[in-house]
Amino acid sequence: MRATVLALALVFAGAAFADTTPPANAAAHQAQMMADLTTLLDLTATQQPQVQSILQAQHTAMQAQHAQVKQLFEQAKASGTKPDFSQIKALHQQLEQETIAKLTPVLNSNQLAKFEVLQKMHHPHFHHGHRPGGTSPTDASTPAS
Repeated sequence: MRATVLALALVFAGAAFADTTPPANAAAHQAQMMADLTTLLDLTATQQPQVQSILQAQHTAMQAQHAQVKQLFEQAKASGTKPDFSQIKALHQQLEQETIAKLTPVLNSNQLAKFEVLQKMHHPHFHHGHRPGGTSPTDASTPAS
């Protein structure tokens, strides 16, 4: 499993650095990302439009969630407190779980596992506190008995 994750990470990194010129617009960027995802997940011609539709809907939901988070920050600022980051993380994780639930009937188990790895790589700040293999940073600092 580690070898698969490492290989996937290397492929993803190679794909990310292969074309260093940014797309001219959002549509070109979206098309490039879908092409990369098609390659990385080995999507079939049938799966491609289904996955694209799901991800577009989730992107719209993410934009709405961003507005909600912005409102949480503004409320916290107005009250002189800090925003509840656990609530923000929970909102993000809920959206990720919805995405996985919608993709589950479309992708096979290998594709779904690859997608989950890519998702974590894409948003590492929402997955901090845990290292590969399920250990937390505090586990690593605890001496072995």
